[in-house]
Amino acid sequence: MRIRSSMINLSFAMVGQILGLLISFIARIVFIQVLGAEYLGLNGLFVNILSILSLVELGIGPAITFSLYKPLAENDIEKIKSLMKLYKKAYICIGILILIIGICFTPFLEVFIKTIPDIPHIHLIFLLFVINAAISYFYSYKRALIISDQKRYIATIYRYSFFILLNIIQIILLYLTHNFILFLVCQIIATFAENIVVSKKADKLYPYLQEKNVQKVDKLTISQITKNIRALTAHKLGGVVVTSTDSLIISKFVGLVGVGLYSNYQLIINALNIVTSQIFMSITASVGNLGVTETDDKKISIFNIVFFVNFWIYSFISICLVVLLNPFIKLWIGEDFVLNTSIVFIIILNFFLTGMRKGVLTFRDALGIYWYDRHKPIFECIINLVVSLILVKHLGMLGVFVGTTISTLATSFWVEPYVLYKYGFKSSVGPFFRKYSLYTIVTIIVCLITLYGVSNFRDVTILNFIIQAFICIVIPNGAFVILFHKTDEFRYLYNLISKLIFKKLKRKNVV
Repeated sequence: MRIRSSMINLSFAMVGQILGLLISFIARIVFIQVLGAEYLGLNGLFVNILSILSLVELGIGPAITFSLYKPLAENDIEKIKSLMKLYKKAYICIGILILIIGICFTPFLEVFIKTIPDIPHIHLIFLLFVINAAISYFYSYKRALIISDQKRYIATIYRYSFFILLNIIQIILLYLTHNFILFLVCQIIATFAENIVVSKKADKLYPYLQEKNVQKVDKLTISQITKNIRALTAHKLGGVVVTSTDSLIISKFVGLVGVGLYSNYQLIINALNIVTSQIFMSITASVGNLGVTETDDKKISIFNIVFFVNFWIYSFISICLVVLLNPFIKLWIGEDFVLNTSIVFIIILNFFLTGMRKGVLTFRDALGIYWYDRHKPIFECIINLVVSLILVKHLGMLGVFVGTTISTLATSFWVEPYVLYKYGFKSSVGPFFRKYSLYTIVTIIVCLITLYGVSNFRDVTILNFIIQAFICIVIPNGAFVILFHKTDEFRYLYNLISKLIFKKLKRKNVV
């Protein structure tokens, strides 16, 4: 059941994200053609500022979501009702708080911009971003129940249906009106409509959510949630500072155009992160169920398989990015939007380091062991900000991303797996780091071989890009099969995929 739910969630997520990614690329081309690089930079800056404002969530969502796994597994309806009522109150308060803080923050926008661009109504534009972020909280708590119940595919269908429709409408509006404010108003309407539709779907799936007789959450559960929130607040802070302050520092020390250039790479990296994260998010609820029903040995066995998948995905994508990212930018929006090779390499390195944490974080979140590494994000934030602010003065944009690399290696890289193995698996973390070292060495060697393989197709043309992409698919994946086909993890996945394909063919009477 857990495997089936994960595969369904993953299938819908991958299809939705691929369609969403295609429409995003088209929308970005239109955005640049109609509004230009400064609007692009402003959009990227405000998105990152709103990410920082989301800190007021304080990790409440993940903490309550974790608390839902056990009552859902046990079909404890009264407990679910109580938690959802608490969730509702918390998220309404968060939405209102974001709105208030955003309004108060508006007069100080100039602090984060090196040179104020000639863009009218900047403060109104920012307020529209704030309103969109605030209303996203008012009904989204019911989405969490659907996801926790291993039905993420339902939320995914609505998410990408609205996203694709919104982008089509925004593209048409930009061409007809050239009006960024109307562009943002459409976004607000779509956010509100999506949350309403998802809320009504949750009411149909779980009719008991409409019942008025709801008990208070018991003191023990409140105590556990509060403890997790205290830990997750630090994790939230670390994640936001590391991922969202880069654009702020670039805006202040380099300028909005620099933010705009980086935002194109960020669009691709974020899209890839979202696509790959779907794999891990699709299994989080299943891992949560695993955590309350299986032994530590079983958890480690499943984790090793997940970590192997984690390596394969991020190693393959990172190699592809090294070869294809700058040529893609040139073909997509032009050579004027290409960043220096050294900057691009560090961006990809950070993508790989962050990606290789996905398996660990999936298990940490699903097992609810946020408390034990609660201090880690504080050190991560301090190191990231201090190093980035020092290096940006000497290295420019490159220094900002090097700061992120150093902070990750100094903290998350070793703390997160250590905590997972010690408190989640009650085992030594040594085998993990041995696997990590092996996977990293393999990635470096295979990347060099791939670069050699594409060396005769360096000229940036569509034909050469297709040839390079084909080589990037064949060499890394072929090498991984040759190197790992005898491992337990590979055999498990091979047998699992074979069984799923056989069952599908059998249902269609092909075999």
